[in-house]
Amino acid sequence: MDANHSGSCLCGAVRFRTTGPLRGVVYCHCSQCRKQSGHFYAATNVSDGNIAIDGAENLTWYEASAFAKRGFCKTCGSLLFWKPKDDRYVSVLAGSFDEPTSLRGECHIFVGDKGDYYAIEDGLPQFPKSTPSIKVADE
Repeated sequence: MDANHSGSCLCGAVRFRTTGPLRGVVYCHCSQCRKQSGHFYAATNVSDGNIAIDGAENLTWYEASAFAKRGFCKTCGSLLFWKPKDDRYVSVLAGSFDEPTSLRGECHIFVGDKGDYYAIEDGLPQFPKSTPSIKVADE
């Protein structure tokens, strides 16, 4: 989807603007995403050149693996970004965008690792790990 979007953390210390295409929302059920968020991640992504971040000094980046780091607001703790080390894009948590987003769910990944307290019943494709088109760490 081609459009301009904006978003922020809960307290507004970190704001961002994106331009250009955003991928559909991918729901990640891996243990890292669940442990960090308390449930599962819902994220789109944008190329590095198509995002501008205001308040980047309020971001904390946590290296969750040798593959990627996770960005969150150091003031309010809002989860905002997932950034692979060797690729030129950043995943942005769908809930951090201002509405309307026009975002739509695309698929579920790492469903083999999902929590035992919920069911996935939305009819979207489900993958035990990831898909060839979605580069993530192989947990």
